[in-house]
Amino acid sequence: MENTAVKYAPGMRIIVRGEEWMVKKVDTNSLGNQTLHVIGISQLVKDYDSMFLVDIENNIEIVNPAKVTLIPDDSAFFRKSKVYIESQWREKIPTDNKIHIGDKAAMDLMPYQLEPAQMALNKTRQRILIADTVGLGKTLEAGILMSELIARGKGKRILVVTVKSMMTQFQKEMWNRFTIPLVRLDSAKIQSVRAKLPSNYNPFFYYDKTIISIDTLKNDLDYRTHLEHAWWDIIVIDEAHNVAKRGDRSSQRSKLASLLANRSDTLIMLTATPHDGKGQSVASLMNMLDPTAIADEEHYTKDDIQGLLIRRFKKDIQDQVSGSFKERKITIERCSASAREEYAYDIFAEMQLQMDQSQANGKGILFKTSLEKSLFSSPVACIKSIEARIKKLEKKYTETEMPDITRLKELKSALEMITPSDFSRYTKLLELLRSIEYGWTPAKNNDRLVIFTERIETMKYLAENLKRDMKLADNQLEVMYGGMSDKELQRIVDEFGRAESPIRVIVASDVASEGINLHYLSHRLIHFDIPWSLMVFQQRNGRIDRYGQHEQPDIRYMLIDSENPKIKGDARIMEILVQKEEQALKNIGDPAMLFGKFNQEEEEEETAKAIENGVGEAFADQLDAGEEEFDPLELLMGLGEEDTVKIEYSDEETLFSDLDYVKNALDVFTDTEEIKYADLTATQGVEIKLTDNVKKKISKLMPPEAMPSDDYLRLSPDKVYCMKDMSRCMQNELAETAWPATQYLWKLHPIFNWIEDKAGVFYKRNEIPVLGLSNGLRANEIVYIIAGTIPNRKSTTVVDEWFGVYYKDNKFVQIFTMSEVMQKTHLNEKEPNTQRIMEQQIVNAQALLQDVVERAKSLMFTKCVEYKDKTDPYIYDEMQRLMELQERHKDAQLSIFDLGVAGMERRKSEKEREIEKIFDDFMEWEKDTLEIEENPYIRIIAVTMGVN
Repeated sequence: MENTAVKYAPGMRIIVRGEEWMVKKVDTNSLGNQTLHVIGISQLVKDYDSMFLVDIENNIEIVNPAKVTLIPDDSAFFRKSKVYIESQWREKIPTDNKIHIGDKAAMDLMPYQLEPAQMALNKTRQRILIADTVGLGKTLEAGILMSELIARGKGKRILVVTVKSMMTQFQKEMWNRFTIPLVRLDSAKIQSVRAKLPSNYNPFFYYDKTIISIDTLKNDLDYRTHLEHAWWDIIVIDEAHNVAKRGDRSSQRSKLASLLANRSDTLIMLTATPHDGKGQSVASLMNMLDPTAIADEEHYTKDDIQGLLIRRFKKDIQDQVSGSFKERKITIERCSASAREEYAYDIFAEMQLQMDQSQANGKGILFKTSLEKSLFSSPVACIKSIEARIKKLEKKYTETEMPDITRLKELKSALEMITPSDFSRYTKLLELLRSIEYGWTPAKNNDRLVIFTERIETMKYLAENLKRDMKLADNQLEVMYGGMSDKELQRIVDEFGRAESPIRVIVASDVASEGINLHYLSHRLIHFDIPWSLMVFQQRNGRIDRYGQHEQPDIRYMLIDSENPKIKGDARIMEILVQKEEQALKNIGDPAMLFGKFNQEEEEEETAKAIENGVGEAFADQLDAGEEEFDPLELLMGLGEEDTVKIEYSDEETLFSDLDYVKNALDVFTDTEEIKYADLTATQGVEIKLTDNVKKKISKLMPPEAMPSDDYLRLSPDKVYCMKDMSRCMQNELAETAWPATQYLWKLHPIFNWIEDKAGVFYKRNEIPVLGLSNGLRANEIVYIIAGTIPNRKSTTVVDEWFGVYYKDNKFVQIFTMSEVMQKTHLNEKEPNTQRIMEQQIVNAQALLQDVVERAKSLMFTKCVEYKDKTDPYIYDEMQRLMELQERHKDAQLSIFDLGVAGMERRKSEKEREIEKIFDDFMEWEKDTLEIEENPYIRIIAVTMGVN
């Protein structure tokens, strides 16, 4: 067939079976027959993937951009053609690495928050670990990068994987600030999706943009098969430390993350604690981002992972934040022990436990030390620990056989005598809450309090007694702990941030210390007991001391003050932890570096050892020494002067502002469908009454929770107003789905997807609008507006140019930039449509079309040369780098095989093939991404001509 002689190439537009498609890839089999992998362009097949066999299809027509019909626009003010031009222009893809849109999101942007996106955009593939410390806004930094990728056509399908307690919070941040519409997929939602689908259908194809819990994914083996057969443009893994390899073991979470790493070109990982003190854990995350980066997980440098990791602390960005992060007010509240407490402390200090003597030289924390941990929390927590241990001992021994039982009962009796009025830290807490100096009162709507404690028993004790003694109603104090459902946890977090909510106090165990935002109406935090891990300090304090906190964080530590030497010395260790955490925060940025363990359990063990060894003041020297020890990220963290990321911005003007585009589009749409809208009264913006038809289409583009309940869609480009509305929505009635009533109108809002779909059918495939303008052009002048694109081998656009081809007296004069087109035509100004285009003008313009296309192709071939001149040296250098790195991988990973051992030769050969495949795949990806077919695609968008 004649089709087989045609050279099809990625980026080419073809018409098959009456619909327009873009060729994505061309395969040729051994018989020379071609298979075209395509994606739909025309309305009926838009974004639909298909394949056509060239030797079977009867009629494949290559789109000829010159074979079009010119149609004069007769709409008022050229509204129809201008909305059409705008809809096409907004689909123009940024092909540089500048920041185009991320800086315009609905947030109080700090320059440092753009650096991860700029770093990622500087690379061919956007794969990065954002490891900023607690409270700097990693979620927002991910949103900025996601926005940039969506604007580049690389964000149609998105998967966010996070911990259960963070799903709603992450979803809201992405929608409110970036209008990225993630659908929450909990187990119930997945089951409902499955119920609607055939059994063999992949549920991950049902929604394009989703957020799901990592535990939901890892607990269902069925999902693994579905994940292996799904593909996303962007995958985000939040709290990524949970998926790092620990030693030689790969957890289910780690295996799942490794699988996901291969299901997307873009991978964004977020964590404040990227490693556990060992370089291998960071290396495992780096290998998910780029399997070619690190040859030896034990030995690697900053150069090996350049551009893959960014890590900043508050001290690193102080010069940028200009007062946005208020300096913490840290106070140690010394609580003088009561007589009954001192009695119990004396018994505890003198107590010698037989069970500990046999373990004294072994590993692990002594029971007496763990008992002291509960004692330092509260008498009730200690009693609970004692009762559990007595019960365990009594199953094996009598009191005569095990004297520990008697000793523990004596301590328990002493603790039971401590009433709330004898419990010094509790009475000090009441004194603090009632004091004028502290200035807190439950009557204040905008002043909430967070109290952290380690033990559930202490949490319950505080809740019960504070309600009574502070005269708090049941709905004014809430508790948060790990045994609660995700829905209940999220309800409390939501209500705590809303002014109309009655909640004034949260008493929380450390379940609430990771990731959750408690800072909206609270700047006060009290550590009722002091953690034995600096990582817990960091997480607890980060709930209120974080990006977006407008008040000075007031953090109080309740410290035992006893006359007993043992208790006094151990309390001093707690005080040292408080002091060193604050000191490290200011000096080195990461308090976890003091212990050098980067693991909560190991840090607690170090504190326990200090208590058991009675080191007291020497503990401070031990932590100071830890600051000097090697940190796996010592060479990798932060941005030195030589590594400062230079942010480059780009602003592209089109015909309309976002708001004017919406209004003009709605005016045109009312010709075929009655759509009513009005200006917002409180700010600039528009309020659209959703008809059933529009509602049906819009609901497919937005999260269900964001759909307006009153059928009025309110949109505003006023960023400040929308951010205030985010706060205002927290003051509404306490419905779980209370989202802002006014949505941020910017280039990524899904309303524009709907508008572009409708505007795209104003003109048929072979029709081009003609605008007869009198403000700028004369009757003998014509400017053709052209879009020219050059795709890579994957059919992704790598050059996207809009320009004008200018003719005078039917003769070519010059090529205009779009800025020059606007200056010449005044197309971006409002002008009445006089409908004075002469028939002969249309004939003359039609006759020039072939010349227009040739001129446009000539320009685009020049762009091809410029692109190749820029990228060919890079491709060559990159291939050389990868080949050298491949040899390093082989040297590092194959040297461990002892060929004298049976089967080692085979295993070595398998490993060698594995390494070769990794590098072959990566090289192929690089080439397909960077190399182009010299086959530019030309489209005539519109024609402007002068009229008398």
